[in-house]
Amino acid sequence: MVENHISNIIIGCAIEVHRTLGPGLLESAYRECLRYDLLNSGLLVEREKPMPIVYKEIKLDHGYRMDLVVEEKVVIEIKTVEALNNVHSAQLLTYLKLGNYKLGLLLNFRVSVLKNGIKRIIN
Repeated sequence: MVENHISNIIIGCAIEVHRTLGPGLLESAYRECLRYDLLNSGLLVEREKPMPIVYKEIKLDHGYRMDLVVEEKVVIEIKTVEALNNVHSAQLLTYLKLGNYKLGLLLNFRVSVLKNGIKRIIN
């Protein structure tokens, strides 16, 4: 399955979660509900996947964790913030580069309509 097809399923599930729960909850609530819907869609989903940092010859298991990784291809970073900013995009892009992923979705659930809280990041 290619990244664009996976991302379409993810966005559909995320919209369903947002319609059901609305804005105002913690990131962890949205993450678990989205994971549930994605699993029920038949997708492989990893939750809080560790992201080590490799610097020169040193591998640092520094505790960074990606919110969700779907089908080992698409990274999802979930936020519940007033507005997405460049730091959020940079964080996701760094995960994509370190893990050699092509596509990431930044999802901000603290919006009235989820389509206004979706940002695609391509590596």
